[in-house]
Amino acid sequence: MPKAVLRHLTQRNPCMVRGEGVYLFDAEGKRYLDGASGSSLVCNLGHGEAAVAEAIARQAGTLAYNPFHCSHSEAYLELAERLVRIAPPGFGRVFAVSSGSEAVENCLKFSRQAHLACGEPGRHQVIGRWQSYHGNTLGALACGGHTGRRRKHLPQLAAGVHIPPAFCYRCPFEKTHPACGLLCARALETAIRQLGAENVAAFIAEPVVGAALGAVPAPPGYFELVRVICTRYGVHFIADEVMCGLGRTGRPFAIDHWEVTPDLIATGKGLGAGYFPMAACLIAEALAADVERRGAAFEGVHTCCGHLLGSRVGCLMLERLVERRLAENAARQGARLLAGLQEIARRRTSIGDVRGLGLMAGVEFVRDRKTREPYPPGLRFAERVMDACLERGLIVFPGHGTVEGVAGDHLLLGPPLVIGEQEVDELLSILEEALAFVEGDPEVAAFSR
Repeated sequence: MPKAVLRHLTQRNPCMVRGEGVYLFDAEGKRYLDGASGSSLVCNLGHGEAAVAEAIARQAGTLAYNPFHCSHSEAYLELAERLVRIAPPGFGRVFAVSSGSEAVENCLKFSRQAHLACGEPGRHQVIGRWQSYHGNTLGALACGGHTGRRRKHLPQLAAGVHIPPAFCYRCPFEKTHPACGLLCARALETAIRQLGAENVAAFIAEPVVGAALGAVPAPPGYFELVRVICTRYGVHFIADEVMCGLGRTGRPFAIDHWEVTPDLIATGKGLGAGYFPMAACLIAEALAADVERRGAAFEGVHTCCGHLLGSRVGCLMLERLVERRLAENAARQGARLLAGLQEIARRRTSIGDVRGLGLMAGVEFVRDRKTREPYPPGLRFAERVMDACLERGLIVFPGHGTVEGVAGDHLLLGPPLVIGEQEVDELLSILEEALAFVEGDPEVAAFSR
């Protein structure tokens, strides 16, 4: 029997066979609370939503795929309408694809093509941030700042420019907000001026950094200043909401917390909610109309753009998001989750910081709270916690690189948006038990202070 290729080739994982709400069940009948909404905050609706399966079957029985290059579908038009309805003011166009990486790639492509259409062919540079993650395709990796994921592919990546992250716990300028004057945002203006505004196409950032830093929201005022700088120099602001969008942080889109309107938004993960691969690039109406007025067209079609089945799933997910007030539930249960994590941090010496927004929470681990020194990478502290959680029936998402992209461990927590109070408390209880077990390991204790 051939072996399936896993993300880690030697790792042994449970075989999942069934899902129900916030729980998964393996082939042996063991139950797991899904504290990461699948892999990295995907399953916003939870598992086993019968209406989604029925919608897929109904659409597939009529028409599963249409030729996107010369036709459209009612499902895709409805998806676009629903997305625009919850997007920040001024958005009017949607280009649906199959993954977050594709959504980011197409935001980058539209930005470049818009500058070409407007007579600015020199604008090609994209400014990103270190310790960010925008996807695993080469274009997304190039503008992303996830050191570990970039390293193997550096010779293949387009030359990119990165500025420091907005990361108050480990401020790269060794300042404290708000006395810092938002130097992390002002670094964008410095980079644009050094490159020459005539050469810069876009700036891309996650409103809440996900996998690379573990749920780090930008501080108040950051994106307001970013918007001013981008407008001043004619640079497009791309908000990467692939992980943090669609109700995850307690608002329809995470950028709504700053009351700022980007030029382009990449969204995904929760759009298909794990039932079908679905993502989208949202384009501000004024930007799209400006390109159209000049007689240009967007070149970025993929084989499964606007897929009928994915569009049906996305429509149903967005309908549930509004009707069930899932963003409001994310805000409410997220506050409970963060408060509980802060309580655990008072008792567990390995936790250096707790952060997040809504049902997107992060826990950073340190060997010394006073100095914020991380555990050595070889100890694999985050994986040890993940394994201990999995053994006890909780799925979490580990991460690394919180310290300059090369050291540091964190966990990303983001259960389905349908989670309730009792399930949040269960998550917290299992996590603390797992942490106590890992901290008690002699090999770990030898590094703790």
